[in-house]
Amino acid sequence: MSLIQPSPLLRNALALDAAACAGMGLLLATAAGPLAAPFGLPEGLLRGAGIVLLPCAALLGFFASRTILPRLAVYAVIGINLLWIVDSIAILLTGWLAPTGLGIAFVLAQAAAVAIVTELEVIGFRRSPAHDNAALGASLG
Repeated sequence: MSLIQPSPLLRNALALDAAACAGMGLLLATAAGPLAAPFGLPEGLLRGAGIVLLPCAALLGFFASRTILPRLAVYAVIGINLLWIVDSIAILLTGWLAPTGLGIAFVLAQAAAVAIVTELEVIGFRRSPAHDNAALGASLG
């Protein structure tokens, strides 16, 4: 397994991602009903997104607290964030939904925030040195 020692930037970016997911998850899960009409988005979509974000926040917080991480975990975080951004833009471009102006602004703002956090994670990942797997094996054995 390929491991890294997360740079301070990567750990902080993961913590920021965790906090943002927790905040957005709580907002969407608890206030989907009142937000649906002003955003022009289905209540179920908003609530479902909020519910999905909550365990993601917990996992990101766990990753942020680690001194060693599998590269694959960081790749997954970055990949899922990129998928979130693409899905957000697809909501606006496909015509499947008809968000209001406020809904469009909301979707674009959260996609932009995810893009910024993802870029910080990418930069932090590039600054993270490889972890010596042999030393890990010796310490476990």
